[in-house]
Amino acid sequence: MKTIAIAGTFDTKGIEFAYVKKMVESLGLKTLMIHTGVFEPSFEPEVNNDVVAAAAGYDIRQLAAKKDRATATDALAKGMQVLLPKLYQEKKFDGILSFGGSGGTSLVTPAMRGLPLGVPKVMVSTMASGNVAQYVGTSDIVMIPSIVDVAGLNKVARMIYRKAVLAIAGMVGLEEKLPADTADTKPLVAATMFGVTTPCINTAKECLEAHGYEVLVFHCTGTGGRTMESLIDAGYFKGVLDLTTTEWCDEIVGGVLAAGETRCEAAIRNKVPQVVSVGACDMVNFGPMETVPEQFMGRKLYKHNPTVTLMRTTVAENVKIGLKLAEKWTQADEKMALLLPQKGISMIDAEGQPFNGPEERQALFSTLKEKIHNPLVEIIEMDNHINDDKFAITAAKKLISLMEEA
Repeated sequence: MKTIAIAGTFDTKGIEFAYVKKMVESLGLKTLMIHTGVFEPSFEPEVNNDVVAAAAGYDIRQLAAKKDRATATDALAKGMQVLLPKLYQEKKFDGILSFGGSGGTSLVTPAMRGLPLGVPKVMVSTMASGNVAQYVGTSDIVMIPSIVDVAGLNKVARMIYRKAVLAIAGMVGLEEKLPADTADTKPLVAATMFGVTTPCINTAKECLEAHGYEVLVFHCTGTGGRTMESLIDAGYFKGVLDLTTTEWCDEIVGGVLAAGETRCEAAIRNKVPQVVSVGACDMVNFGPMETVPEQFMGRKLYKHNPTVTLMRTTVAENVKIGLKLAEKWTQADEKMALLLPQKGISMIDAEGQPFNGPEERQALFSTLKEKIHNPLVEIIEMDNHINDDKFAITAAKKLISLMEEA
């Protein structure tokens, strides 16, 4: 019999969670009730809040006595991050369901993110109709808008709770009824792509697939880069084709698609063979033209589509980007390769195109060549554009050789 973990504040929302528990059990599923509230629950759960707090080194009685909600929420969230993956490893549940406002969502989603991909995770939240990046991160949490606050049982709330229960029940209960996935288990390769490097990645992907690899392509939108890094850490990939490192432009200059300071670290940290380049490092991303910050309005801007405006990186910015990439890649303690396409690094950085910038490219390339002294990093300069077939196939074959050596 499958088990659904139901986590939440049973002190303030006991009626709602008792209702959900009853519905789950009516479908023939077991429940594992986890109390994340500060005070005594309205019913006895399998995992009480003292256990949650203790997992992170806190005493629930002391937290309750302080009457400081922010401190208590932080402590219990940390406890859930430790406890929930442990309970899953012990096979105590098969999927997790939670309900809450901003506080309840912040309590449980960090722990959900610590569960492996594929473990059913459903969060019914008042925050689900807005930007949920801080809750979902790079995980596969399903966020369902609660429509009304999680504050009592009413016609709308009951309808939403029932649909959420059916969703999680289907995720855990119907898996075995699907036909088995009989696809060949091929070694996985991660690749990074932007619209302006699509021809390169498509050609490289075909080459890798012809050699027996399966390629997972990540869109370099900030979330894409972070997701790839997290999956490298999780051990998914035999190789990484990180040819599009444009997220560093946004990180350094202030665009909207930054992936954070740890981008380009996971493959080196995990000793995964990789081939890298500087695809789309000619551009910083903003939203519609009217959202471009005022200090950039005099810069070279390009309307990629109605919702995306691109800004050409300058010589000085390319030096900064090169310094950051060199700082990351020079840490390699296994063989890797850096390919530099002399004729352009994106679809619009080419002769006759709006971002064509030989001087900017050379500032980037020269910085990388000057600052990377690690003999394990092979730097290959090619008299090609990044989207030329020759460049893409060279990158793919170089990665294949590194993977075969590993």
